[in-house]
Amino acid sequence: MLGSLASDSGRLASKLCPGPQPMPKLFSDPQAIAEDIIRDVGTDLVVGLPLGLGKANHVVNALYARAVADRSIKLTLFSALTLEKPRPSSLLERRFIGPVIDRLFGGYPDLAYADSLHAGELPPNVQVIEFFFLAGKWLHVPYAQQHYISANYTHASSYLLTRGLNVVTQLVAKRVVDGVARYSLSCNTDTTLDILRARNEGRASFKLIGQVNSELPFMPGAGDLPADEFSAVLDSPATDFPLFAPPAEPVSDTKYAIGLHAAGLVPDGGTLQIGIGQVGDALARGLIVRHHDNAQYHAIMKRLTPGAAPVESGPFTKGLYGVSEMLIDAFLGLIDAGILKREVEGVVLHGAFFVGPKSLYRALREMAPDQLARIQMMPVSFTNQLYGDEDAKRRARIDARFINTAMMATLMGAAVSDGLEDGQVVSGVGGQYNFVAQAFALHGARSILALDSTRQAGRKTFSNIRWNYGHQTIPRHLRDVFVTEYGAADVRGKSDAETIAAMLAVTDSRFQDELAGIAKDAGKLPKAYEIPRAHRENFPERVAEALKPAREAGLLPSFPFGSDFTEVEQRLIPALQLLREAQRTPLRLPGLLWQGMTQPPDAAKRECLKRLGLDRPTTFAERGYRALVNAALARTK
Repeated sequence: MLGSLASDSGRLASKLCPGPQPMPKLFSDPQAIAEDIIRDVGTDLVVGLPLGLGKANHVVNALYARAVADRSIKLTLFSALTLEKPRPSSLLERRFIGPVIDRLFGGYPDLAYADSLHAGELPPNVQVIEFFFLAGKWLHVPYAQQHYISANYTHASSYLLTRGLNVVTQLVAKRVVDGVARYSLSCNTDTTLDILRARNEGRASFKLIGQVNSELPFMPGAGDLPADEFSAVLDSPATDFPLFAPPAEPVSDTKYAIGLHAAGLVPDGGTLQIGIGQVGDALARGLIVRHHDNAQYHAIMKRLTPGAAPVESGPFTKGLYGVSEMLIDAFLGLIDAGILKREVEGVVLHGAFFVGPKSLYRALREMAPDQLARIQMMPVSFTNQLYGDEDAKRRARIDARFINTAMMATLMGAAVSDGLEDGQVVSGVGGQYNFVAQAFALHGARSILALDSTRQAGRKTFSNIRWNYGHQTIPRHLRDVFVTEYGAADVRGKSDAETIAAMLAVTDSRFQDELAGIAKDAGKLPKAYEIPRAHRENFPERVAEALKPAREAGLLPSFPFGSDFTEVEQRLIPALQLLREAQRTPLRLPGLLWQGMTQPPDAAKRECLKRLGLDRPTTFAERGYRALVNAALARTK
């Protein structure tokens, strides 16, 4: 192709100067690099895409376009966590999220295969396989559900190799040292380093293809690679793009209560792993309050759990060491707070991948080299398991606390974290089982699974603690510690009756009697058992009241590590959440509507209404929305 020749500096150089081609070949055109990959590898492509942030979108889209145009090309994409921009539905969602999407994701190139999957238009010569979904994104999408592979994170690389992996495409950071380019795997050392090791050992043969991104932090360590590890690199201002940067979500009272309870289980001098979700922010903030304002931490916990003290409650003199598959921005907050400071060979945090708000990427890019050297990106086989240099890992991972989230739990200690009982996959197993296994293999380690005690579905509230459930992620013989907003249930090594009693103590009180009755009828709990009085007031209102003084004092901010939302947007978020909840109980809406129509908005509310385009309503629907938002703002200030 003439276009390929024009844009392919590597191939042009080889034509002018016969001899060995330079490594890597350099491209500025995605179509040209796709043509080169097909020419080198053939028309049967098995392409590995890193989980989450590290996907080389332009290269992937170019390969997909070639497969769509030429059905003789067989393209298999093996990936996880396909990132997509939010897709608002209602009028208020569109008006609130639309500008946020433009601001945070405007230049992010959509992945064409994901768009085709949603539209049901994936061609027959293309196969998309994932082992971890963006939570809830692919529910009831038959193709995605049918091609999902249930896998521990540490097993994904071996499944890739078994399927005949021949291409890996990855977003990389670039640095030139003494005139020589080096490339960092940056956000995704996770599976790439493991399959590179397999290639170096002769157990695999594939082409490593890079796409340079200027916003990606250049991370030191094992993912800092010489150029000759790559077969080809796409490097052009035309294919540079802003990184996918989901904004931090506000931390609710429920999540803060969970985080505070979990913070009381982390010993000084120990090791910390944190999973995906708001619980990580709440936990980290709880640890910071415990360290810097210990008296206030004790006061909060006394209100939250009257008559019970945290297991661990002192400041962090020795500090913590972090080893976590996901590097979240809360870890940087813990470093800044002087909590994450216990070094293992000069490193305070080992991670395997990251994705987060713009502030996370900026902080890593701008961090002083000596400080950045204390954060090392590693393969997932290092962070998630003990095999390989096991003695050193055991010495480093003292008193480890592996803190992850679950959707549901059973009274007898099984956890449901990735799917539903009808087989629909919500997210994936990821590293959860890996970390539970480590908790049982390491001396002094504990697995802590956090979950909201209830969930809302339509107008009904359901308990997330069930008698049983038709799907499990962690079996009950690996039960350890469960944390809800009502406290911690330590069930490791406990009998079934003891476990049931402990789980009932952290269950919402609206469901305790029904669940206790089921357990008694099954003969698993003594008929005479009664839930202690101290646990009979497990209601959301009690949690909110217990946290209110700390909230008002600024100790537990909604965005503990900053936000990409503007101040006006931050004021709108709780109001819109209130309206969403009100829609589940429509009898609340007339009262809100009347309040909003009869109480004129002040200047601050008018600013919020203007942000939603409701300052000058022109339709009946807009006038109704204006009144509802005005009332919701009044109730959430």
